[in-house]
Amino acid sequence: KPADGIEGVKNAILTAVKDAGPNACPPMVVGVGIGGTFEKCALLAKKALTRPVDERSSIPYVKELEEELLATINRLGIGPGGLGGSTTALAVNIDTYPTHIAGLPVAVNICCHVNRHCVREL
Repeated sequence: KPADGIEGVKNAILTAVKDAGPNACPPMVVGVGIGGTFEKCALLAKKALTRPVDERSSIPYVKELEEELLATINRLGIGPGGLGGSTTALAVNIDTYPTHIAGLPVAVNICCHVNRHCVREL
C-alpha cells in the first residue's frame, strides 16, 4: 500500500522473488515497474527485463535501490537452480514513471537466466 513507502516497495519485490523461489529457474533477472497506472507499471517491469544485466539505472536513487535489492536477493540463498548458493539473481532492473502517491503501483516480472540479449549495429 502507498503508505508503506519505499520499504513497502522493497518488501513487495522480495516477497515476489521468495514466492517464485526455485520455480523461476534462478539465477534470475528481476524486472520491476514502479509508478504510472498498474497497466503502465506492468509494461515497465517487462521492459526492465530487456536492459543488459550489467547496466544500472541512470537515476541515482533507483540505481542504489537496484543494487540494494540485488544484494538482499542474493542473500536469500535460493541459488542457481534453486539448489542453494549466493547467486539467486543476476540483476534487478527498475523502471519508474510518475504517479500520484495515493496509488503506488509496483509490478515484478521475473525472467530465468536464459533471458538473452542481442545487439546489432548497421
